Amino acid sequence: MTVTLGHYLALASVLFTTGAVGFLVRRNALVALMSIELMLNAVNLTLVAANRWQPSMVPAGAEPATPEALAAAAGYASQSAIAHHGQVFAFFVIAVAAAEAAVGLAIVLAFYRLRKTIRTDAADTLKG
Repeated sequence: MTVTLGHYLALASVLFTTGAVGFLVRRNALVALMSIELMLNAVNLTLVAANRWQPSMVPAGAEPATPEALAAAAGYASQSAIAHHGQVFAFFVIAVAAAEAAVGLAIVLAFYRLRKTIRTDAADTLKG
């Protein structure tokens, strides 16, 4: 059995759905931050998988089989000549996720010092 783009997209959709449900259902701020990270990782998986099976490399009328076959059909000597736009964009998403985690944890710590809880239900006023 070969792993196709559909397998990666199915896994990414399960990860994203798990993160979205965790964010919407749970009331803990740390769980909400972890759920957002899970959703961002699902997006990264989608970007990298879609970049691996680039439609621009598929000849007209051909069915994409494997990335190696696509590279050979497109005339590339190896897969290293293929553009890696998905990986580059995923790298920037990881950088944004790291900044989001740092700012989010700082907000959670400040909120805990003020209210002595990290439940998001307690964040109902702007002034403490």
